[in-house]
Amino acid sequence: MLPKYKRVIIKLSGEALAGDKGFGIDPGTIKEISHKIKDASELGVEIAIVVGGGNIWRGRDGEGIDRATADYMGMLATVINALALQDALEHTGVDVRVQTAIDMKEIAEPYIRRKAMRHLEKGRIVIFASGTGNPYFSTDTTAALRAAEIDAEVILSAKKVDAVYDSDPKLNPNAKKIDKLTYIEVLNKGLKVMDSTAISLCMDNNIPVLVFGLDNPENIVKVLCGENIGTIVKED
Repeated sequence: MLPKYKRVIIKLSGEALAGDKGFGIDPGTIKEISHKIKDASELGVEIAIVVGGGNIWRGRDGEGIDRATADYMGMLATVINALALQDALEHTGVDVRVQTAIDMKEIAEPYIRRKAMRHLEKGRIVIFASGTGNPYFSTDTTAALRAAEIDAEVILSAKKVDAVYDSDPKLNPNAKKIDKLTYIEVLNKGLKVMDSTAISLCMDNNIPVLVFGLDNPENIVKVLCGENIGTIVKED
Protein backbone atom coordinates (compact mmCIF):
# COMPACT_ATOMS: atom_id res chain seq x y z
CA MET A 1 0.00 0.00 0.00
CA LEU A 2 1.20 3.48 -0.86
CA PRO A 3 0.49 6.33 1.56
CA LYS A 4 -1.44 9.37 0.37
CA TYR A 5 0.31 11.72 2.79
CA LYS A 6 3.93 12.42 3.68
CA ARG A 7 3.51 14.20 7.04
CA VAL A 8 0.44 14.06 9.27
CA ILE A 9 -0.85 14.92 12.71
CA ILE A 10 -2.88 12.21 14.40
CA LYS A 11 -5.24 13.66 17.01
CA LEU A 12 -5.96 10.96 19.60
CA SER A 13 -8.58 11.61 22.23
CA GLY A 14 -7.74 10.53 25.74
CA GLU A 15 -10.89 8.40 25.72
CA ALA A 16 -9.43 6.37 22.84
CA LEU A 17 -6.74 5.10 25.22
CA ALA A 18 -9.28 4.03 27.83
CA GLY A 19 -10.88 1.37 25.62
CA ASP A 20 -14.15 0.04 26.97
CA LYS A 21 -13.24 1.09 30.50
CA GLY A 22 -14.10 4.70 29.74
CA PHE A 23 -11.52 5.95 32.23
CA GLY A 24 -7.79 5.62 32.69
CA ILE A 25 -5.44 3.80 30.32
CA ASP A 26 -6.26 0.32 29.04
CA PRO A 27 -2.98 -1.55 28.33
CA GLY A 28 -4.51 -3.75 25.62
CA THR A 29 -6.03 -0.80 23.78
CA ILE A 30 -2.89 1.34 23.84
CA LYS A 31 -0.81 -1.64 22.70
CA GLU A 32 -3.13 -2.26 19.73
CA ILE A 33 -3.14 1.41 18.73
CA SER A 34 0.66 1.53 18.99
CA HIS A 35 1.10 -1.42 16.64
CA LYS A 36 -1.08 0.25 14.01
CA ILE A 37 0.79 3.55 14.37
CA LYS A 38 3.99 1.56 13.83
CA ASP A 39 2.49 0.03 10.66
CA ALA A 40 1.66 3.54 9.44
CA SER A 41 5.16 4.78 10.21
CA GLU A 42 6.67 1.89 8.26
CA LEU A 43 4.85 3.14 5.17
CA GLY A 44 7.24 6.08 5.25
CA VAL A 45 4.76 8.59 6.68
CA GLU A 46 6.12 11.20 9.10
CA ILE A 47 3.80 11.07 12.11
CA ALA A 48 3.21 13.55 14.91
CA ILE A 49 0.58 12.85 17.54
CA VAL A 50 -1.45 15.18 19.74
CA VAL A 51 -3.07 13.30 22.59
CA GLY A 52 -5.91 14.49 24.80
CA GLY A 53 -6.42 13.87 28.50
CA GLY A 54 -10.16 13.29 28.82
CA ASN A 55 -9.70 9.74 30.11
CA ILE A 56 -8.06 11.23 33.20
CA TRP A 57 -9.25 14.83 33.51
CA ARG A 58 -11.13 17.41 31.46
CA GLY A 59 -10.62 21.06 32.35
CA ARG A 60 -14.29 21.83 31.76
CA ASP A 61 -15.28 19.16 34.30
CA GLY A 62 -13.54 20.97 37.14
CA GLU A 63 -16.68 22.19 38.88
CA GLY A 64 -15.75 24.55 41.68
CA ILE A 65 -12.14 24.78 40.49
CA ASP A 66 -10.76 27.91 38.88
CA ARG A 67 -10.97 27.43 35.09
CA ALA A 68 -7.29 28.12 34.44
CA THR A 69 -6.26 25.71 37.18
CA ALA A 70 -8.60 23.03 35.83
CA ASP A 71 -7.14 23.48 32.36
CA TYR A 72 -3.59 23.12 33.67
CA MET A 73 -4.68 19.89 35.36
CA GLY A 74 -5.96 18.71 31.98
CA MET A 75 -2.60 19.55 30.39
CA LEU A 76 -0.84 17.37 32.95
CA ALA A 77 -3.26 14.54 32.11
CA THR A 78 -2.14 14.73 28.46
CA VAL A 79 1.47 14.28 29.60
CA ILE A 80 0.54 11.06 31.43
CA ASN A 81 -1.10 9.77 28.25
CA ALA A 82 1.83 10.86 26.09
CA LEU A 83 4.33 9.00 28.28
CA ALA A 84 2.16 5.87 28.24
CA LEU A 85 1.86 6.05 24.46
CA GLN A 86 5.60 6.66 24.10
CA ASP A 87 6.34 3.56 26.19
CA ALA A 88 3.90 1.42 24.20
CA LEU A 89 5.36 2.62 20.88
CA GLU A 90 8.91 2.00 22.05
CA HIS A 91 7.95 -1.57 22.91
CA THR A 92 7.04 -2.04 19.23
CA GLY A 93 10.54 -0.87 18.24
CA VAL A 94 9.60 2.64 17.13
CA ASP A 95 11.79 5.65 17.91
CA VAL A 96 9.65 8.23 19.74
CA ARG A 97 10.06 11.65 21.32
CA VAL A 98 7.63 13.45 23.63
CA GLN A 99 7.65 17.24 23.52
CA THR A 100 5.75 19.30 26.06
CA ALA A 101 4.55 22.89 25.85
CA ILE A 102 5.11 23.18 29.61
CA ASP A 103 8.74 22.67 30.55
CA MET A 104 9.34 19.41 32.43
CA LYS A 105 12.81 18.52 31.23
CA GLU A 106 13.21 15.50 33.51
CA ILE A 107 10.62 13.51 31.53
CA ALA A 108 10.29 15.11 28.08
CA GLU A 109 11.79 17.59 25.64
CA PRO A 110 10.42 21.13 25.52
CA TYR A 111 8.44 21.88 22.37
CA ILE A 112 10.81 23.33 19.79
CA ARG A 113 9.39 23.53 16.28
CA ARG A 114 12.63 22.98 14.38
CA LYS A 115 13.65 20.10 16.62
CA ALA A 116 10.25 18.46 16.16
CA MET A 117 10.57 18.72 12.38
CA ARG A 118 14.08 17.28 12.53
CA HIS A 119 12.81 14.29 14.51
CA LEU A 120 10.12 13.70 11.88
CA GLU A 121 12.65 13.90 9.06
CA LYS A 122 14.70 11.22 10.82
CA GLY A 123 11.70 8.90 10.96
CA ARG A 124 10.89 9.42 14.62
CA ILE A 125 7.34 9.78 15.90
CA VAL A 126 6.78 12.95 17.90
CA ILE A 127 4.08 13.20 20.56
CA PHE A 128 2.99 16.72 21.51
CA ALA A 129 1.77 16.96 25.11
CA SER A 130 0.41 19.57 27.53
CA GLY A 131 -1.67 21.29 24.86
CA THR A 132 -0.51 24.73 23.82
CA GLY A 133 0.75 25.38 27.34
CA ASN A 134 -2.06 27.89 27.87
CA PRO A 135 -5.45 27.55 29.59
CA TYR A 136 -8.66 28.07 27.61
CA PHE A 137 -7.25 26.24 24.56
CA SER A 138 -8.20 22.64 23.79
CA THR A 139 -6.09 19.82 22.39
CA ASP A 140 -8.11 20.28 19.17
CA THR A 141 -6.59 23.73 18.89
CA THR A 142 -3.19 22.25 19.74
CA ALA A 143 -3.54 19.82 16.83
CA ALA A 144 -4.43 22.64 14.43
CA LEU A 145 -1.61 24.86 15.70
CA ARG A 146 1.06 22.15 15.55
CA ALA A 147 -0.14 21.02 12.12
CA ALA A 148 0.35 24.55 10.82
CA GLU A 149 3.74 24.87 12.48
CA ILE A 150 5.23 21.61 11.18
CA ASP A 151 3.60 21.82 7.72
CA ALA A 152 1.45 18.72 8.18
CA GLU A 153 -0.71 17.89 5.17
CA VAL A 154 -3.73 16.75 7.16
CA ILE A 155 -5.07 16.25 10.69
CA LEU A 156 -6.34 12.71 11.23
CA SER A 157 -8.88 13.01 14.03
CA ALA A 158 -9.39 9.58 15.61
CA LYS A 159 -12.68 9.34 17.51
CA LYS A 160 -14.99 6.75 18.98
CA VAL A 161 -17.59 7.68 16.35
CA ASP A 162 -16.64 6.58 12.82
CA ALA A 163 -17.55 9.86 11.06
CA VAL A 164 -19.48 13.11 11.39
CA TYR A 165 -23.28 12.76 11.46
CA ASP A 166 -26.09 15.28 11.19
CA SER A 167 -27.15 14.32 14.73
CA ASP A 168 -25.86 12.10 17.52
CA PRO A 169 -25.96 8.52 16.16
CA LYS A 170 -26.09 7.18 19.71
CA LEU A 171 -29.35 9.04 20.33
CA ASN A 172 -30.80 9.02 16.82
CA PRO A 173 -30.73 5.69 14.91
CA ASN A 174 -31.67 7.63 11.74
CA ALA A 175 -28.69 9.96 11.95
CA LYS A 176 -27.09 10.42 8.52
CA LYS A 177 -23.37 10.12 7.92
CA ILE A 178 -21.77 13.12 6.22
CA ASP A 179 -18.90 12.34 3.83
CA LYS A 180 -17.65 15.87 3.09
CA LEU A 181 -17.91 19.23 4.81
CA THR A 182 -16.40 22.67 4.42
CA TYR A 183 -14.97 24.57 7.37
CA ILE A 184 -17.78 27.11 7.15
CA GLU A 185 -20.43 24.36 7.25
CA VAL A 186 -18.87 22.94 10.41
CA LEU A 187 -18.88 26.37 12.05
CA ASN A 188 -22.37 27.38 10.90
CA LYS A 189 -23.98 24.08 11.87
CA GLY A 190 -22.11 23.79 15.15
CA LEU A 191 -20.97 20.27 14.30
CA LYS A 192 -18.70 18.66 16.88
CA VAL A 193 -15.77 17.92 14.60
CA MET A 194 -13.33 20.11 16.51
CA ASP A 195 -13.93 23.24 18.51
CA SER A 196 -14.48 26.50 16.61
CA THR A 197 -11.00 27.87 17.36
CA ALA A 198 -9.36 24.77 15.89
CA ILE A 199 -11.59 24.75 12.79
CA SER A 200 -10.94 28.46 12.19
CA LEU A 201 -7.20 27.84 12.44
CA CYS A 202 -7.45 24.96 9.97
CA MET A 203 -9.49 27.13 7.61
CA ASP A 204 -6.99 29.98 7.77
CA ASN A 205 -4.12 27.61 6.96
CA ASN A 206 -6.03 25.30 4.59
CA ILE A 207 -5.37 22.16 6.65
CA PRO A 208 -7.88 19.36 5.94
CA VAL A 209 -9.32 17.42 8.88
CA LEU A 210 -10.22 13.77 8.37
CA VAL A 211 -12.49 12.35 11.07
CA PHE A 212 -12.52 8.58 11.39
CA GLY A 213 -13.37 5.89 13.92
CA LEU A 214 -10.75 4.20 16.05
CA ASP A 215 -13.02 1.28 16.90
CA ASN A 216 -10.88 -0.55 14.35
CA PRO A 217 -7.23 0.52 14.75
CA GLU A 218 -6.61 -0.70 11.18
CA ASN A 219 -8.34 2.52 10.13
CA ILE A 220 -5.17 4.47 10.89
CA VAL A 221 -3.41 2.77 7.99
CA LYS A 222 -6.51 2.91 5.79
CA VAL A 223 -6.93 6.68 6.05
CA LEU A 224 -3.23 7.22 5.40
CA CYS A 225 -3.56 5.21 2.21
CA GLY A 226 -6.53 7.26 1.03
CA GLU A 227 -9.38 4.82 1.66
CA ASN A 228 -12.74 6.56 1.64
CA ILE A 229 -13.77 6.24 5.27
CA GLY A 230 -14.92 8.82 7.77
CA THR A 231 -15.59 12.48 6.99
CA ILE A 232 -13.25 14.98 5.34
CA VAL A 233 -13.42 18.67 6.24
CA LYS A 234 -11.75 21.04 3.78
CA GLU A 235 -12.35 23.95 1.43
CA ASP A 236 -14.59 23.40 -1.60
